[in-house]
Amino acid sequence: MKKLRVLVLLHPEQEPPASSKGFTEQESLAWKTGYDVVKTLRATGHEVRVLGVQHELRPIRDEIESFKADVVFNLLEEFHGETAYDQNVASYLELVRIPYTGCNPRGLMLARGKDLSKKLLTYHRIPVPAFAVFPLRRKVRRPARLQFPLIVKSLSMDASIGIAQKSLVDSDEKLEERVTFIHERLGTAAIAEQYIEGREIYVGVLGNERLRVLPAWELEFGDGSRIATEKLKFDIKYQEKRGIIQGAAKNLSPELAGRIKNLTKRICRTLELDGYGRIDFRLSPEGVPYFIEANPNPEISRDEVFAEAAIQDGFTYSEMLNRILALGMNRARVRGIE
Repeated sequence: MKKLRVLVLLHPEQEPPASSKGFTEQESLAWKTGYDVVKTLRATGHEVRVLGVQHELRPIRDEIESFKADVVFNLLEEFHGETAYDQNVASYLELVRIPYTGCNPRGLMLARGKDLSKKLLTYHRIPVPAFAVFPLRRKVRRPARLQFPLIVKSLSMDASIGIAQKSLVDSDEKLEERVTFIHERLGTAAIAEQYIEGREIYVGVLGNERLRVLPAWELEFGDGSRIATEKLKFDIKYQEKRGIIQGAAKNLSPELAGRIKNLTKRICRTLELDGYGRIDFRLSPEGVPYFIEANPNPEISRDEVFAEAAIQDGFTYSEMLNRILALGMNRARVRGIE
């Protein structure tokens, strides 16, 4: 593709250093995605500028104008510390009529609302675990239809924030205790959903109108773990100790692989996702893929699930990033923005 002026938006704490030398793997987790994206885009000939923003929108407009950016590579996952506000930044980019990468505002809104996304998909007969929402400052009462074991999460936070082994509960006392923890420690409503014993499957998607589903990836828990906790995802020493590994999902029959692919496309279209995203499933022993979560704009560092699956599907890392850029440019062109 032609060389572009690319403005990379991210959280100030995720701004990458000039070099990765001298940092441990654990220390680099916060800025690794930004580092890989910026370094690779520059290596492919694009002119790249990085802007860390979190509390003011005006710097985005100022930087777009002074840099004369062709496109914004949007790596922001929150604004004002709220993940739900990432849709507002995408809306702002729409309003200033600049092409940008990743998901559109409506898709972000539908996916970030875990209860809303599950209700929509249930209506469309996509397998979803039974669930209930526990709002702040309300007494915890479990609906009779909701049977143990349950997994308790924040309704709005992602990246497994607040999820620990204690999130898996098997009694009303433990349910109340964990919901209270979410309310008091994270300050959000809680969602409890039926725990599905089985395999953890992640499926990446690239595309706007036409969707390219990447090979299914699997998180293997190793010794003792049953759920993808915050510690499991972000503590490298813990991963090594527990034998946590990720890789292409094995032993999926052609029929099951085809069903997962079809479900992934239906989910993306129902939730109006575009750009790039990842759909998380739990595959039951009976071979039923249950929808767990939609992740628009997932992590795309070189060694994360999305990039590894794209490479497995025939992309190089630079080709994947350029494809993401092209999807943002094409969407803008269709809307008459470019």
